[in-house]
Amino acid sequence: MEPGNTTGEIMGLLDGMMGNAGRIDPGAAQQEYSKLFGQGEQVYAAYILVRDAMLFTNRRLILVDKQGVTGRKVSYHSIPYRSITHFAVETAGTFDLDAELYIWIGSGHDPVKQKFTRGVDIYEVQGILSHYVAI
Repeated sequence: MEPGNTTGEIMGLLDGMMGNAGRIDPGAAQQEYSKLFGQGEQVYAAYILVRDAMLFTNRRLILVDKQGVTGRKVSYHSIPYRSITHFAVETAGTFDLDAELYIWIGSGHDPVKQKFTRGVDIYEVQGILSHYVAI
């Protein structure tokens, strides 16, 4: 998606609202978010979460939070894997359709919380995070 491509942004929003959020091609994420990466940094896995994104690179976890109605204001939260002390997943239930990931950073008491629709395999996300936190 090109920056400022409102048709693509609207389609991404509609896909997320319809439960089509899920894993995206790491190469596409590498290209779309290229300005965020240091030399040699590569996207291993990427997920689109309604309008937001979650990128697992070989160095860190990046949470992309598009804010406001237009999504033009964007917050990028970079979490080095070494700063993650522990994490938890909560699977989707019968009536609660969202799975959730909780990540504790350093000695903080409140976790970073990320919601996933049924289109995302929360076990896959947990496995990827487990791999990088264990390194």
